[in-house]
Amino acid sequence: MKQRDIVSMPADEVQKLLENGRKLQLATINPDGTPHLVSMFYGMRDGRIAFWTYRASQKARNLARDPRVTCLVEDGDDYFELRGVQVNGVVTRIDDLAGVTAVGKLVASRMAGQDAEVLDDYVAHAAAKRCAYLVEPRRVLSWDHRRLL
Repeated sequence: MKQRDIVSMPADEVQKLLENGRKLQLATINPDGTPHLVSMFYGMRDGRIAFWTYRASQKARNLARDPRVTCLVEDGDDYFELRGVQVNGVVTRIDDLAGVTAVGKLVASRMAGQDAEVLDDYVAHAAAKRCAYLVEPRRVLSWDHRRLL
């Protein structure tokens, strides 16, 4: 058996890590082909990664030109604790205020913990300047180095 087969997580563990995570690294593609990599708070909607950003941000401009993304959610500090999920996919953009606000609330709940009501005013104000995205997965990779022990 290959080490890759040993460390890969089953689908339910992948979903659990994504549902329990708070931040991800998001890579989009700059006009010159280089990666644009940022850390983002995110939420989950219907099993898909959801995030929002300002309409004029570099990532929004990149995604308007090329909707491909790579998202990385990881956990652990030491080598034998490391686990992660990488999602390669394309985004669907959400522009309507209700849709953007709904994603903003998902993201805010990750930022503030379970009680996101403290951020309701922030979400309502920020939604007018933002767009939101859902990631349609094309390839999902996972690893859990705890399986090596």
